[in-house]
This record gives sequence, C-alpha cells and structure tokens, in this order.
Amino acid sequence: MKNHRKFWAVALTHALVPVVMVLTRADASGDGNPATDIDVFVSGKEGYHTFRIPSLLVTPKGTLLAFCEGRKTSRSDHGDVDLVLKRSGDGGKTWGPLELVYEAGDTAKITIGNPCPVVDRDTGVIWLPFCRDNRAVFVTHSRDDGKTWARPVNITAAVTRPGWSWVATGPGVGIQLAKGNFAGRLVIPCDHKVKAQPGNAGYHSHIIYSDDHGKTWQLGGAAGPFTNECQVVELGDSSLMLNMRNYHGDKDRSRRRAVAFSKDGGQTWSDSRYDDALIEPICQGSLHRHGKSLVFSNPASTRKRERLTIRLSHDDGKTWPESMLIHEGAAAYSCLATLPDGRIGVLFERDDYRALTFVALRDPG
Repeated sequence: MKNHRKFWAVALTHALVPVVMVLTRADASGDGNPATDIDVFVSGKEGYHTFRIPSLLVTPKGTLLAFCEGRKTSRSDHGDVDLVLKRSGDGGKTWGPLELVYEAGDTAKITIGNPCPVVDRDTGVIWLPFCRDNRAVFVTHSRDDGKTWARPVNITAAVTRPGWSWVATGPGVGIQLAKGNFAGRLVIPCDHKVKAQPGNAGYHSHIIYSDDHGKTWQLGGAAGPFTNECQVVELGDSSLMLNMRNYHGDKDRSRRRAVAFSKDGGQTWSDSRYDDALIEPICQGSLHRHGKSLVFSNPASTRKRERLTIRLSHDDGKTWPESMLIHEGAAAYSCLATLPDGRIGVLFERDDYRALTFVALRDPG
C-alpha cells in the first residue's frame, strides 16, 4: 500500500471557499518517519480463514487493544467464529501475537463475535459485551489491561425482548457518559430484528447500559425502523447521538447514514433523520469523540464498499467540512480511537477482507 493518500477540503456550505485541511496522515510510530499502513490481522494467517469486524480500544494504561472475529473455515458471518485480540504497547507501531478472548464449542459452528468494549474511567475495568449466534448477549471484563478476561456472563434476559429474531452488540466500541444526570453510565450501541415486522422495517438500533459499573446491564431505548449497526457519542449538551446503518429502501433516504438523538441517557430516541454528507453503500461506520470534535469513518460510496474515508465535524455532527480518503479500493467496517499521543487511529477492513489494517492520523487540533 502507498505511504501517502490523496485528501481534499470540502467546500463550505453555500460557498466555494475551501476549508483549511487539518486531517493529515501520520507515521505509525510518531517518530516523524514516513507513514505506513500496518496490517494487524491478515486473512489466512494464524489459524483463521478470515478476520472481520474490527474494534479498537485504548486502555487506561495506553495500550491499544484490537479485537475482531476470527473466522476459522470461511468468510461466512455464521460458522466456527472466535473472538480474538492483539495488543500494541507503542501506539500501533508493533502488535503482539494473536490472543483468544473467547470461543465456544471447539470446532462446532458457533459464532462468537460483534465485540463492543468500553472502559470504565472510574474503576479502570474494561467491559466487553459480545454475541453468541446473534441470539444471546454475553459480557466479560478485564481488570489487568486486557491481559486476562473473566468468564463471560449471559445477560440476554436483561437486555433483549421476546419477539426478537436477531440481536447484535456494536460492532465497534461503547462509551461512558461524562456529563449531566447520567454521568458515569456505560452505554453500548446495539441492534436487533423484530420478527413480527416485515422485511427491513424490522431492523432497529438500540442501546444497553449499566449504571453500576458493569455489575448489571439494562435495555435502553430503540430507534428505527430501518436502522441497524450503530455507534453512539455524547454531544456538548450531554445529549446522545446514534449514527446508524440505514436499511431504508426509499431512494430519497437510502445510501445515507441515519441519525437519532436522546436527551435522557438513551432511554428514548428521536425519529431518525438522514445525513446527506455521510453517504454509505449500506455498511457499518465508526463515530468517535476526539476532544471537541467528532470523527467519522466509513466506505464513502453509494455504489459498493470502497473508499474508506474519515470525516471531521466541529459542531457536534451538524456539518462535516473536512474529509480524508484513507483507502481508495475495497473497504468496509472500521473503528476509530484517540491514541495516547493525541493522534487518531483507525482499524479497518480492506481489499475484500484480506486484512484488518491500522492507520494513524495527526491530531487535527
């Protein structure tokens, strides 16, 4: 892969004056050397046919944890699938060996996946919700910087409803609320399918949450219909925004990301609206708060999963005036994080799921 990428400024609304670009590629190590894209997981290596569904988390000690699904025998979403992890202690420059977080049934076709970790800033514990066969929700946790993981607990009864034919956590990451009446709450973005609702109308994004530092989990509110995999951020006024994969078939609403808002910590959500700036080919996307800005990544195309692009908003997602093309070819799921030195990191699927690749961007300030 090339060590440079084309990037451009997006014109200001109602003007032809370009915005000054602040997103720029950074070298992986932070030492000023040329930028390099690092393949963290490569399909066909380390005992797995395919690696998919990336999640990138920075621990309280500054360790980068890269989670994903290790698909043993095929690319299929369902089969013998394990939850795996790699660690980096140097900001993403180098990565340790593959570690198994959890698997079930040995070689049986049991799907363990959809990682969606979150750090509790108050306790330092890393909580890791995930799914089994998209029917059950489990959560494990680590108290030692992700080196070991507790035996998973089945929380399905507390965080699902009868009549759902599908449930998924994330994928991506959760957040801990920092302000307002719900400060300290752990929030995990999720999605489900209502069996009784026809076709894509049965898809809904929702959240689960914990107000007791992960001891118990509850089901929050749902958005939708026609919404699916999602990520959540806390806005400047302490409200929440869900950014969601859009399954709406109407040509005027499809191929754009859907968004919804909550003023009560995720208990209820507004009607969905569609963000014209955030085009999509129907795919997962990543949304992350980086200081006072929001950062978003997805395959920015209405044709197919290609052109992995990162966008920046300085007004809580009202506009996205800055963007940068990370990978022009085939690209799909991604996950963003703020690295210990202030850079932005992204872990993403590229080249028809050949690899999960890590890229760093300079701090846009």
